[in-house]
Amino acid sequence: MSRRLTLRPLSTLRIAVLTGVAAGALLVPASAAFATDPTPTPGATDSTPADKEALEKKRAEDARALKEAEARKAQEAKKAGKDYPRGGVAAGEAPAGDNTGALIGSATGAVLLAGAGTYVVRRRTSARR
Repeated sequence: MSRRLTLRPLSTLRIAVLTGVAAGALLVPASAAFATDPTPTPGATDSTPADKEALEKKRAEDARALKEAEARKAQEAKKAGKDYPRGGVAAGEAPAGDNTGALIGSATGAVLLAGAGTYVVRRRTSARR
């Protein structure tokens, strides 16, 4: 009996179909990211340069007013003797949750991969006999 690896036509077809499905699953989302028309068309809501300047001035004024309000608030807090914590959990932010979903997904993937490897190894050893 020959020990050379022979592929049956049906198993070759299965491999080709699975390879095609995997390639399609990788290429379809990537191809959707490309634009069909590289030149943008002007929309109905596009504004004139004068409108853009007025919008920029308003944004700058709003940002300046917001900074001034924050500075006043900080000064009042210092006068009152309050010292607010800075950032993160000390500021009252909730700590990051546990990653049980990621752990379960990783464990499931490892078990499936180990099972598939065991199936292939057992099938090859039984084919040699």
